[in-house]
Amino acid sequence: MDDLYRENLMDHYRHPRHHGALEGADAEADGHNPLCGDQVTVMVRIEDGAIGEMRFTGNGCAVSQAATSMLTELVQGMAVEEAAALPSQAILDELAIPLSPMRVKCAVLGLGTLKVALHRAVGTPLPAEWGDTDEMVWS
Repeated sequence: MDDLYRENLMDHYRHPRHHGALEGADAEADGHNPLCGDQVTVMVRIEDGAIGEMRFTGNGCAVSQAATSMLTELVQGMAVEEAAALPSQAILDELAIPLSPMRVKCAVLGLGTLKVALHRAVGTPLPAEWGDTDEMVWS
């Protein structure tokens, strides 16, 4: 079964969904993991309190880019507050493969960046463990 999920991950990496710039985005943020070089920029259009469209650009490992691609599909049409409150486990469940702690950071980079974008745009809360920072940088 892991092979099927690995194949899905590689499909999202090779053919990312919703990849590219989003003109007129209501929310935008950059995230990066300096330890491994992963980078994502998340752009969101908000319509009637929901995620109308999410797009991303970036580069990095297959896990970070595929997970962000999967995230764009997961949050489409979701209420902004619901998207901002998504736990990391939601994206790990989408990936459905075992990951080392370092790879978990790769997998949730897009989600963390989305949370920052929504926080900056509409004031949704950031995870308490982040403290007062509104940046998505793993260290």
